[in-house]
Amino acid sequence: MEQFTQFITQAAELLCGYPLFFLLIGGGLYLFIASGAVSLRRLPDAVRELRRGNDSTRGQISSVQALASTIGATVGLGSIAGVAIALVIGGPGAIFWMWVSALLGMCTKYHEGVLTTMFKGTDDRGIPQGGTMHIIERGLGPRWKPLARFFAIAGLFGTLCIMNANQLTEAFMSTFSTPESIEANGMLTNVGQMLGLGNAQAYKLLFGLAVCAVVSLVIYGGIRRIATVAGVLVPFMVGLYFVMVLYIIITHFDGVPAAFGRIFSEAFNLRAGFGALAGIAIIGARRAALVNDAGIGTATLMHGASRNETPVREGLVAMLGPSIDSGLVCTLTALAIMLCGDIDGVQGVQGLQVAVGAFSRGIPGGEYLLMLVVACFALSSMFSYSFYGTTCAGYLFGTRRGGWYRLVFVLSMVVFAMIPLEAAVGVCDLFYALMAFATMTAVLALSGHVRRATREYFSKNVSTRKHT
Repeated sequence: MEQFTQFITQAAELLCGYPLFFLLIGGGLYLFIASGAVSLRRLPDAVRELRRGNDSTRGQISSVQALASTIGATVGLGSIAGVAIALVIGGPGAIFWMWVSALLGMCTKYHEGVLTTMFKGTDDRGIPQGGTMHIIERGLGPRWKPLARFFAIAGLFGTLCIMNANQLTEAFMSTFSTPESIEANGMLTNVGQMLGLGNAQAYKLLFGLAVCAVVSLVIYGGIRRIATVAGVLVPFMVGLYFVMVLYIIITHFDGVPAAFGRIFSEAFNLRAGFGALAGIAIIGARRAALVNDAGIGTATLMHGASRNETPVREGLVAMLGPSIDSGLVCTLTALAIMLCGDIDGVQGVQGLQVAVGAFSRGIPGGEYLLMLVVACFALSSMFSYSFYGTTCAGYLFGTRRGGWYRLVFVLSMVVFAMIPLEAAVGVCDLFYALMAFATMTAVLALSGHVRRATREYFSKNVSTRKHT
């Protein structure tokens, strides 16, 4: 396991360093400039779009349900554990680069939403389906099909609940148990002896099986049940989390200016040299990629299932995602950890444990409230990720055989609940990078279609308003 962890970590570092940074941030900056800062100029239109209905019954879910499901996937453990990891590895300055990534990510997701609707395909049952693979095949042409299949293969592995299962297990162990109580537990000892495992590994195994059971109840109901559950969970968890962090901010208000000061000052700190500055920026962008998924391609899978047939309208809804996950939720997490946590004395890579420690110090019983939020975050991510992977499997193998992917998906949670955090982070980063290379290639190559569609849509709307 140690050699596997080392290999995965090195491969992830190679792909997720400068290559991923320039692809996501550089590509996002190009789209931002070329589109005339669409993520800023059209933000009011995007908010208004939430109040409108869809213009077709051809599809599986509404645009708002697609947004809720996408946010349910992105506002997951990455928004808590991912931010904590960014703070531990890159310091407060990494948060600034997460904000930059969010602004550019909104523009990237706008393009993804437009293109997945513009080049929507169907599965082998004739059900409308979107995704990067359909964008590549229908937008770039049949000659690019190997790239479409490459994305789908990477999507099979990248959308497994690697970090969610791992960090949720670790968080429950550290919050509700102690090493002594685990070692003294007779049931764990019996299970461990039967399977040749220690008590801690037996704990993780049983917890992973319990998570499998809960997730299976939802994902085997299909995309409509996933969207319905996400529509309930997402507002609840974001609202509760906002109240918790607001309490910490109010009770530690004197430290807020210093926290923001560290974010901005350390984002451009050249005292350690340009290499250190670049490293901080890369860490922030890399963690943001795992939080908002902009440029990764997962949003194309969910928004491609929308009943909306107007590409620009779907793009406007899609671009709201990064403003909520990388903008609002990640900022709340960073403030809570910086005000009440300890990011300077942490040894090694730690994520959720740092956040739990901060909330336990900032709120009476905060570790238990945080675990409630974490459970909602993790489960909502797992529900949406199962749809992503199943869609990729259906594209590669057909919907009938692709349905077996769900079984692989739920069983993999047990495996990822038991592996080291470094390996979980490395596997997740690696396959996300591979998905990003395929998605950003298609988005950048087809960005001209998005600009033309945007001009036509808004010029038509302006003309319509003038005549009414």
